[in-house]
Amino acid sequence: METETATPWLTDAEQCAWRTHLDVSRLLMHQLEKDLQPFGLTNNDYEILVNLSESADHRMRMSDLATSTLQSKSRLSHQITRMETAGLVVRVNCESDRRGLYAVLTDGGMELMRKVAPHHVASVRRHFIDLLPPEALTALRASLEPVANHLRDQRGKA
Repeated sequence: METETATPWLTDAEQCAWRTHLDVSRLLMHQLEKDLQPFGLTNNDYEILVNLSESADHRMRMSDLATSTLQSKSRLSHQITRMETAGLVVRVNCESDRRGLYAVLTDGGMELMRKVAPHHVASVRRHFIDLLPPEALTALRASLEPVANHLRDQRGKA
């Protein structure tokens, strides 16, 4: 018979910190998505547009874009199909790999990014950045970096 190791339950302070993090994460993403709705975009759409707009030649391999946006290849493919229909991106065959595809930002997609980005940044400021003093932002970043690094490392493991 195996001996079970007792789960180290969260203390009240740990539980409070965890639930506050969950609340802020959900509420903030909900608000940011709501602020993108007038432009006909979701948070996922915007993240894809940002990735493409910041990439060389405004293009990324679909597999790299899926990894970057934490989406399955199938889900990303459906997302890109919707964005193609809206004229924001196109798929282009990869010359060096016949099975590979690039997602490429169209001129219309870039124009929409230029239009939306200032509104999105204002939303991030209004609902997050401006609510915290600079020293709290510095402390928050320092506190969350080890978690982000750990989770990035976990992505590469099966």
